[in-house]
Amino acid sequence: MTAMPHTANIAALPDIRRLDERTVNRIAAGEVVERPASAVKELVENSIDAGAGRIDVVLEDGGRTLIQVTDDGCGMVREQLPLAVERHATSKLKNGDLVHIEALGFRGEALASIGAVARMNVTSRAQGSDAAWSIRVEGGQVDAPAPAALGAGTCIDVRDLFYATPARLKFMKTARTEYAQATDVLRRLAMAHPDTAFTLSDGRRVTFRAEPVANLVGNARLERLAAILGREFRDNALEILAEREGLRLEGFAGLPTYSRGNAQHQYLFVNGRPVKDRLLAGAVRGAYQDYLARDRHPVLALFLEVPADFVDVNVHPAKAEVRFRDAGLVRGLIVSALRHALAEAGHRAATTVAGAALGAFRTEERPALPWTRAKEPLPSAAAVNRLFEAERPYAAAGLGEGTQYGFEAGTGLAAPSAPDMAGLSGQPSAVDAGMVEASGGGPQPDAFPLGTARGQVHATYIIAQTADGIVIVDQHAAHERLVYERMKTALDAEGVKRQALLMPEVVDLDGDAAARLLDRLDDLADLGLVLEAFGEGAVVVREVPALLGDCDVAGLVRDLADELTEFGETLSLKEKLGEVCGTMACHGSVRAGRRLGVEEMNALLREMEATPHSGQCNHGRPTYVELKLADIEKLFGRR
Repeated sequence: MTAMPHTANIAALPDIRRLDERTVNRIAAGEVVERPASAVKELVENSIDAGAGRIDVVLEDGGRTLIQVTDDGCGMVREQLPLAVERHATSKLKNGDLVHIEALGFRGEALASIGAVARMNVTSRAQGSDAAWSIRVEGGQVDAPAPAALGAGTCIDVRDLFYATPARLKFMKTARTEYAQATDVLRRLAMAHPDTAFTLSDGRRVTFRAEPVANLVGNARLERLAAILGREFRDNALEILAEREGLRLEGFAGLPTYSRGNAQHQYLFVNGRPVKDRLLAGAVRGAYQDYLARDRHPVLALFLEVPADFVDVNVHPAKAEVRFRDAGLVRGLIVSALRHALAEAGHRAATTVAGAALGAFRTEERPALPWTRAKEPLPSAAAVNRLFEAERPYAAAGLGEGTQYGFEAGTGLAAPSAPDMAGLSGQPSAVDAGMVEASGGGPQPDAFPLGTARGQVHATYIIAQTADGIVIVDQHAAHERLVYERMKTALDAEGVKRQALLMPEVVDLDGDAAARLLDRLDDLADLGLVLEAFGEGAVVVREVPALLGDCDVAGLVRDLADELTEFGETLSLKEKLGEVCGTMACHGSVRAGRRLGVEEMNALLREMEATPHSGQCNHGRPTYVELKLADIEKLFGRR
């Protein structure tokens, strides 16, 4: 039996054809220019690489109609313009070295990609040249350079973005959304380059402006950050400065009580390049995990400087992701630097807490007090004098007896009465304690940062007087943080106590996940979790942290494996231990509704002053509010 020839089937195979250059350029442009903000990023980075001292950006219709970027950089001569708009043509890569990259751009794709999907005009005049030249690119078609008028620098005019790829236009958001995205890009670049001036305009008005910081020493970087993020960030920022094995981290991070509902206000930079990296974001989360609830996120700007060969920036055409040669070293540096700064902050809380408290006062919304005498004729001056004479003995004693103001029944307001003099367990009552302090007994208010206790309100809040104001303390939240810090100290000193499982539990995983866990057996054992290999793709759990009690062991192990895949760190177990400590601290703390004596209140204040992070509870809420005397006077119209 003879075999049939295959020639009959060959005719049915599809042809393999080489794509034309224009199609190739448009496909490549989709990776580099995803939206108008992407084009703004590429063009502004080129301006920074050109040494520009000022960069002006104009966007119309969110960048769909016009994107214009003008700078005063080194510029280009006529012969360089045709090369500048070609793919993979750049002046920033020396001898093809992809290891020691010092410029923001280096791939040589930006101008060619933008020109492939839009109508672009590049006008440039080199420093020291007496003439400017312009080149036009429309849908990938390049015209010859022509004379133009321009001062030293470069102006790139991009119109009708994505006109050559109509499908991409369908996925663009509203003009306002696209404009906001471009603003965020420019803000990040302005943070990283404080010596450069930036402006952003919508064609009618300037919506963003960042003036250059002339002297980049001291708090100059903070001043640029304050100009972009606001004065509140400057008032609530902690300085970050750390070095380790050739890596340098600096920047500013907000107090835990100065937080946001999302992570959009976290700005991370590597060698001056804005990045959005999961490793860095995970390190920030790990550093703040003891101080913020899971749905709160810190505000910070961190600048990491590393050797060029330590980081790979050639991961994606957008250059927003990076890879580190030693990711663990970077993560450890960030976590330790942030935690050190938070510890140095002590009991400090955000200034916005007091502002929020003051903002809660709405004088126009206060209901009129239901005085029954308002229905009667106004008393004469002589009657008022007689009333004051009758009240003087009680006022001198600090008591309120004898004041019969006639509150209406059913209003929930009671006439003042004599204070309860019987304290708990033989201690003076909170009201009595407040009178003792007010009469001059006990320590003076200016002796301590949180002042001295003057009384307790609703058996929940401690009122303390400082040298220039008052402090209101949530006794439960404050004591919760103190107990939590004690528990952490005990864990650090004694280690994590383990609990052996009566019946060891076998957890089935895929082969890679099991291997990742087995590579970290020692680290997991330090956290109280003892694992062993159990055949292919499975582990057996022998011991678990005693603090976790009766937990879902299989779920915990699978979470750890997933987290090792994403971050390379065992965060879940640490977080679960932290959550257990927080829960135990909450239940072991002074409860709201318990009356405290003056000694107890002052002892709580003194321990807060000596305990790190006592300005916020374990969930990131403030433990106290400080109101300055000037703020209080404003409430009463004295200022």
